[in-house]
Amino acid sequence: MMKLLVVDDHVLFREGLVSLINRQDDLRVVGEAGSVADAIHLAGELKPDMVLMDFNLPDGTGLDATRAIVQLLPETKIVFLTIYDDDERLISAIRLGAKGYLLKNIPVANLLSALRGMLRGEAALSRVMTSRILEEFSHGARGSEAQASNNPVDLLTGREIEVLQAMVSNASNREIAERLFISENTVRNHVHNILDKLKVSSRREAISLARRYGMEPTSR
Repeated sequence: MMKLLVVDDHVLFREGLVSLINRQDDLRVVGEAGSVADAIHLAGELKPDMVLMDFNLPDGTGLDATRAIVQLLPETKIVFLTIYDDDERLISAIRLGAKGYLLKNIPVANLLSALRGMLRGEAALSRVMTSRILEEFSHGARGSEAQASNNPVDLLTGREIEVLQAMVSNASNREIAERLFISENTVRNHVHNILDKLKVSSRREAISLARRYGMEPTSR
């Protein structure tokens, strides 16, 4: 039987999740935490097989807890269960050693299937998120090529290029979100990353640079 520690500061959600998991014959919640400090303490005390980790916690983030738990218990699998679907948080979690990243709107059957898959050594990631991780980790090679070609747009991930193309067509954040089926908050994160990678300070400068390097607007 897999032993789980559930970390989430929203008590109602956490209790519902614990009740769901404990109805399964092969899964058992052995502890609950609502903060980074409690998560680290209980992980060390209970030594769970898996930690279901939320992102935002009152005294830090799930990344802080993950960093400590991975060092303390390298065999414990950590799976993020969160509302955030942006690349930055996803990649940060995987880089720190998380074995999965699931969204809270996942169907119950898919959640349970993903947890059981962990027992077989599978990563708890959707196909979309797996694709995004592969895209990010192939980014290093493209970054070297970008430096050689002097085209800063080549530094962007595939999703960031899609966002930038929409920006070039003068789409608003809301329109980009609708077009790419992501949240406006995720769009804002992508725009922030785009400006940072292109080393510009405004949306207008990013659009101007993209056009200078031949980027065409996407159709509405």
